[in-house]
Order: sequence, then C-alpha cells, then structure tokens
Amino acid sequence: MTAIWRNTLTLVGATTLTLGMAHAQSPELSDPPEIDGDKVGDHGTHTLRMGIGLSENSPQYISSQYFGEILEKRTDGRITVNVFPNSQLGDDVQMLEMLQTGTLDMTYPSSSAATGYVEELAVFDLPFLLPSREAAIEVLQSDVALELLEGFEGSGLKPLAFSENGYRQLSNSARPVETPEDVAGLDVRGLSVRTMENPVHLDIWETLGANPTPMAFGELFSAMEQGVVDGQENPWSTILTSNFHEVQDYGTETRHVYTPFIMMLSERTWDSMAPEYQELVMEAARQSAEYEIQLSAEYDTWSREQLEERGMQITRLNDEQLAAFQEAVQPVYEEWAPRIGEELIQDIQAIVDDSTE
Repeated sequence: MTAIWRNTLTLVGATTLTLGMAHAQSPELSDPPEIDGDKVGDHGTHTLRMGIGLSENSPQYISSQYFGEILEKRTDGRITVNVFPNSQLGDDVQMLEMLQTGTLDMTYPSSSAATGYVEELAVFDLPFLLPSREAAIEVLQSDVALELLEGFEGSGLKPLAFSENGYRQLSNSARPVETPEDVAGLDVRGLSVRTMENPVHLDIWETLGANPTPMAFGELFSAMEQGVVDGQENPWSTILTSNFHEVQDYGTETRHVYTPFIMMLSERTWDSMAPEYQELVMEAARQSAEYEIQLSAEYDTWSREQLEERGMQITRLNDEQLAAFQEAVQPVYEEWAPRIGEELIQDIQAIVDDSTE
C-alpha cells in the first residue's frame, strides 16, 4: 500500500503534517514505519518551522512529514512541525544562516552546502568516491561520518542525522553526453552547467571542460528555461519532482557524486528544549532519515523511467565510458585530497572496500 499524505497549506505557505490523498504520478512507496515508543512528559510547546529545498512529492518532504508525525504523536501535539518546501524560505546556504541567527528552526541541506562550516564534509563531493548505494549507506552510518557531524559544535547549528540526496546525474538542453569531450564541446562551446556554490563541484566541471555556474536551486528552472545555463546535475528524483524534463532534453547517468542530506536544527532551538524533548528529536530524526533513504532508493529508478516516458533522452554509460569520466576528473583528487584530509579519504575508501567484499 502506498504511503499517502495530504498537503494542508496554511495562510503563510507552510505545510502541516497530516495523512490523506496521495500525490498523483508517484511510485509505490513503502509505508512509513509504525510510530512506537512511550509518550514523553510535558515540557511545554514548540512549533518548529522547517525549510527544505525540494517539492512536496520528494522523499525529503515525505520523510519530513513522518518526522513531524513522530514528534506530534509522542508529545500529544506539544511539538509540531511546519514544513516550507520548494525553497520558499531561501536556498540551503541562506536557510543555514537563518538557523544560526535563530530565525528558522530547521532545514535539511545537502552536505555540499554545509562545507563552509565543516570543510571535511567536502569529502562527499569528491567524484566517484562511493561506487554503490550500499557502500554509501555504510559510510553514512559509520563512526567516520558521525565524527564529521561533531565539527558543527559551536557553529550555531545542531546536526541530527544523515540521509540520502543520492547520486547526481547530468541533464542538459544542448546535446547527448557520452564522453568528457561531449561536456567540453571541442568544436562547439562547452556546456554551461549549474552547480551548487561548492568549490569541489566547480572544480569537477571546470576539469571536464564545462562552464560551471553557481546558482541557487530555486532560480534554476527559470535559468534553464531562459537559456541562461544549458543544464544541471542532481539525482533523478530531484530532476523529476522539479519538472526539469520540461526544459531539459538530454540526461546522462553519470553517478559522478553521491551527496547526503543532513537534517539540521538551530542550536538556539535545541537549547530551548528540555533534555527529554532533545532525546526525542534525535530519535525521530534518525527514524525519519532511515525512511528517507528507503524512499530515495525506491524513487531513483522509477524517476529515471518516468523521465524517459516524458521525453528525456537518457544515456546510460557503459564501463568504458564511465572509466573515461573517472580518469578525466583525477586532477580534482590531486587538488582536494590534501585539503580535505587524505586520512579521512582513506578511512572512507576502507569502508567502501569492506562493503564490497
């Protein structure tokens, strides 16, 4: 049975977390786990405002609803969560800044947007570091990843849990891409590719011969529609739920970077909560993150198939083609490994190796 939800919009555009009608054109998603655990004591009321970048039918949004349902049920409604999707409150960087000042309670950024606070998180931006979803999840659940979250201490941000943004794929409106040379253009201009404001991502696309253009996610659809940029790179589910296929003719399954999400809370909000509430928020975050990872996996293949049905021409790279991209971006490792930490990279590669044995 598909997990079904209804979006009830408040006058200010937030979305409350209630059950109801399913989104049209969605895959058969797993139901959320049953909410169990004892009710917690009465430590006052909190209404948490949470801004996210993606749409109402994304795994990020659906799992955020589940997070709110857990808190509401186990506090008899004393903690509620209002989710503002579609970058209504700003992009990831802006919302992180709002958490620091206490003008927003929660957000759910890509790890790439948080490297300004913990530089070592840029390890997840290195190309082709995590070869499979199974290996990636092993890394996210490891002590190595949890230690990275400790780097936020004193920043005004409280990280709660890692979940999955997923493998980033290339889409564009100019031409099919099968080789690095197709990105660079050779006899024609290189592709202009929107990236996050992340130096490793910029370096990847510069190394491939593209013209990378940092841009807020909320501005991207219009920029592609108007020809300001040729394309972008995001997971298939994001490409589909953001309707990018309406302005992008070509996709390439590059899987060049696996990006986590990090559920984040303002440290000011965290400090205002009783310890029992804090413990519950952490537990709910972990449970909803596990659900988000499951939804993301279910959405991924379905989203690619849906994009093809809706007219996007998708190229699946064979092993030889993929190896050409991997070789082309090796200079990115040479540039960034000393800055991110070669020991950290080796620790992650060891987890990957163990997961494939």
